[in-house]
Amino acid sequence: MKIEPTMAATRVTADEDQYIFELSDNVTREKVYYPTRFGVEIAADLYYAKDGGNQGQQPAIVVGPPFGGVKEQGPGVYANQLAQRGFVVLAFDPAYHGYSGGQPRYSGSPDTYVEDFSAGVDYLGTLPFVDP
Repeated sequence: MKIEPTMAATRVTADEDQYIFELSDNVTREKVYYPTRFGVEIAADLYYAKDGGNQGQQPAIVVGPPFGGVKEQGPGVYANQLAQRGFVVLAFDPAYHGYSGGQPRYSGSPDTYVEDFSAGVDYLGTLPFVDP
């Protein structure tokens, strides 16, 4: 799927992120991007344990924020804790919010929010270390 420029996620460096919590020394956090069926590119963070969290077949969870929230807040707090307990966790910025793509900004609907979760599940299913 070709992502139009207005629907593409913003790429930032780790230095530009503003997390409200400290990442555990036992957890790896990676920036990932994936499309929704509406053509919006979602910006997300993938969390997993440093001691083999990307090996074998791990259970996975998608964590999204409340309306107006972003992955650097509550979803990241939960993802950090769950990764320490053996889960692969995907925390995302909803379409039209945070670093995810989409226009108009700061808008949303139940349809797009549900699709953000569904696309996250689809993305996790492509990872060889996630148990489908």
